[in-house]
Amino acid sequence: MADPSTCSFQFDPVGLRKFTSSCDVATAALTKAGVPYDVQPAAAGSLAMVNVGSASVTSYEAAGLTKEEGKAKADAFGAELKGALTTAGYPAKADGSRINIAGTIFMLWLLVLYVTMVYGPIAAYLVELFPTRIRYTSMSLPYHIGNGWFGGFLPAISFALVAGTGNLYYGLWYPIIIALMSVVIGGLFLRETKNVDITK
Repeated sequence: MADPSTCSFQFDPVGLRKFTSSCDVATAALTKAGVPYDVQPAAAGSLAMVNVGSASVTSYEAAGLTKEEGKAKADAFGAELKGALTTAGYPAKADGSRINIAGTIFMLWLLVLYVTMVYGPIAAYLVELFPTRIRYTSMSLPYHIGNGWFGGFLPAISFALVAGTGNLYYGLWYPIIIALMSVVIGGLFLRETKNVDITK
């Protein structure tokens, strides 16, 4: 429960912003712990409170605290929250005995296969797509924007989406939307390059 005006969209890819409100502290802690949650409105100006079963854990305002004070508050809040989650039956970490090793290896192999299916033709396609005089720049720019920017922002954007909604799977919308954009834009604007003379 938190004052809605104190809850931020916690997107900060360069580490310049500090999310110090009690709502941001609580939602970040729950997100990092992998615990889904709903934010219910509370009175304006009140400290955020995490209700786990019958236990209640009060968050804290981190603004204006010294480094030592901030660490002490974070440790105390983290320990109290962890205790409440443990009492409510949330595991501290994944149970390794419940992991389907064969299924996990197969899924990783399948994902690597999909990546190789993309990387196989992409080099030839990009070579055919651009004339020789601008080919290196034209290949490098979209490739590194796609991988560096869209891929590089994935952790920060996904964390912000999950922290903002409390839904652990909400961060998956980012790669899904980027993939759909690629399909639509590629289908509409990229031309066939089968018979292109790559020497010109």
